[in-house]
Amino acid sequence: MAGWGAIAVMVLGTGCALVSQVRASPLLVGFGTNKPPYVFEFEGRGLEYDLVAAALREGGIEMQPYYAPSERLHLMLKLGELDAITTTSRDSGISAFYSDSYIEYRNVAVSLTRNRIHLQRIEDLAGYSVSAFQRARYLLGNEFGAMAAANSGYREEARQITRNLLLYAGRVEVVVADERIFRAFNPLIAQQVDVQQPVTLHALFPATPYAVGFIDKASRDGFNTGLAALRASGEYARIMAAYAGQ
Repeated sequence: MAGWGAIAVMVLGTGCALVSQVRASPLLVGFGTNKPPYVFEFEGRGLEYDLVAAALREGGIEMQPYYAPSERLHLMLKLGELDAITTTSRDSGISAFYSDSYIEYRNVAVSLTRNRIHLQRIEDLAGYSVSAFQRARYLLGNEFGAMAAANSGYREEARQITRNLLLYAGRVEVVVADERIFRAFNPLIAQQVDVQQPVTLHALFPATPYAVGFIDKASRDGFNTGLAALRASGEYARIMAAYAGQ
């Protein structure tokens, strides 16, 4: 973990001192592998990437990104091999200092329309083969976790694009994904499977708020301060708008 050095700045005439902490090296921050429009892994940008980088910058913290599947990121945070990871929450099962929510994903269940699958509740997924993103069993709530534990046809994928391939190839009956991520991958696999097959979206989940998990409190507090500044200045809304059509 990168170390901290403290610099004290005296404010004359007030009788008080303000102490700011400056990192000796960049914060090593884990992001999930390529998942447009949130993370364009090979371009160093994306809605989520930009928000996290901007909030840290506002908090006086430099960032160095690291990309890996979610399971690996959570393990590395637990072992202290990363300073922070994104797209997580207090329900992740990992002890950390969690930030305020900085983004929400809109997860849906997706099935091929021709299969005539009807889903009204999360528990209805129990009767189908299901592919979801890594750690969905923790991040989508207790009811989903219970379904995942009891469903022998449940699986989680390290690469999010794999879910699209599995669905359109008929290898699984339902996938669980953020709608924007799901649609963004279709053009990338159009030469492998028929992505023109109609799909049905099942709105089983409320919006999923995500936080950044930090191994130290000072970094978490700096991020929260920067995030609040982003929202107040209008920069948060500008970043959101920049990816609105993706």
